[in-house]
Amino acid sequence: MGFGKRETLTSQLVREITDRIEKGLYPRGLQLPTEKDLIDEFGVSRTVVREAIANLRANGLVATRQGIGAFVQQSTAPSAFRIDQQSLSVIEDVVKALELRIAIESEAAALAAMRRDAEDLEAMREACAQMEAGLDPTDTIAADLGFHRAVARATRNEHFLKIFNYLGEVLIPRTRLATHRFDAAQPSQYIARIGAEHRRILSAIEASDPDGARAGMRMHLGGSRERLLHPKQTSAANS
Repeated sequence: MGFGKRETLTSQLVREITDRIEKGLYPRGLQLPTEKDLIDEFGVSRTVVREAIANLRANGLVATRQGIGAFVQQSTAPSAFRIDQQSLSVIEDVVKALELRIAIESEAAALAAMRRDAEDLEAMREACAQMEAGLDPTDTIAADLGFHRAVARATRNEHFLKIFNYLGEVLIPRTRLATHRFDAAQPSQYIARIGAEHRRILSAIEASDPDGARAGMRMHLGGSRERLLHPKQTSAANS
């Protein structure tokens, strides 16, 4: 069973597993199929499967046991943090979600600048290159996720990565599509600007400059927020 390309592979796998849990196809309390079984059935990589399981764990739907696998929770934790994905089609709600990302990811960038290693930097550089090679804004979503996930991983604080595995999959695709829809720039101009914003963050992290990284991330996410709130003014300013 293969997936399409309109959503990231991870978000599609999360949605499919969640649906099966809700329908009782993956009974509560029992073990999910193994990584290999999921890879074979859905035609995705091991990384996609692991990111999907991390997302489901953050949502309180599954628990993992070291060396055994993932199990469906007996009941969903009532305190699990969730955002209504349907509401994110409304611009005001996308803006609120961006404000949450600004608060969390600006500090993550600062910590990444102090704690990153060569592998982290390589992952960020690769994500930037993939974004810049995109021909359409929708082509850049997976690379965007990869960049911000690499920043979260570089904090060496697993809580940043866990919350990003949830927030990123929910928010980045919708934010990207919404900001492009309300941006008058040509696709090539839009991709160039987004690429430059990510490169600015990367440069500060490479230079071990936490203040610069924090400011770069705030400017990047704040810019998306402003393009949603004031599309005409920002498109004119960037022309």
